[in-house]
Amino acid sequence: MLPNSLPGYDFTGPELLKQALTHRSASKHNNERLEFIGDGILNFIIADALYRQFESANEGDLSRLRARLVRGTTLANVAREMSLGPHLIMGSGEMKSGGERRSSILADTFEAIVGAIYLDGGFDACQTYVLNQFQERLETLPPAEELKDAKTRLQEYLQSRQHPLPEYELIAASGQDHNKQFTVSCEIDVLLISTQATASSRRKSEQAAAMMALQQILGEPE
Repeated sequence: MLPNSLPGYDFTGPELLKQALTHRSASKHNNERLEFIGDGILNFIIADALYRQFESANEGDLSRLRARLVRGTTLANVAREMSLGPHLIMGSGEMKSGGERRSSILADTFEAIVGAIYLDGGFDACQTYVLNQFQERLETLPPAEELKDAKTRLQEYLQSRQHPLPEYELIAASGQDHNKQFTVSCEIDVLLISTQATASSRRKSEQAAAMMALQQILGEPE
């Protein structure tokens, strides 16, 4: 990587790119402010692209699709594709702990780069750059229905048939604070369905129990 260049974008000077690559462990003049503005711009650009691409999608579907694209794991993967890790500027402790490979740092750095491009070249240049990075992901998005969590899908299924909503109950919580396990039941009396699931949080247990109930209702393999 050149001092003032990224694949697909040339900065007018090296200062903003250097700041975007600088982790807070290395300097007070770091990328956190750029990350802040980049996050907002990235969300808007992706929201605009989805709005135009999915003309019949409702707000909930658009929100799920956007969340799929701007979540930390996706942004970190984009940063890896750009080979940003070796160019990060970090303090010695962060470098020794492998910070250049950490997903959260890579995702934050990509947001900072979006902010830096916006400040350097304006919105149109930033939008073009972001859409180029996300083009394949936009083209291969799964149906919005597949992005709904199990509890939402189960609730919508029951509501569409005017059935009462499922009831979730915490059956047991065991283990030490750092390694607790929660067992939750999902009861759908009208369909004579009762499931139980155990996971590391109550939320995950409820989702798993809801998925088991959906599998019974729809005849999906477990």
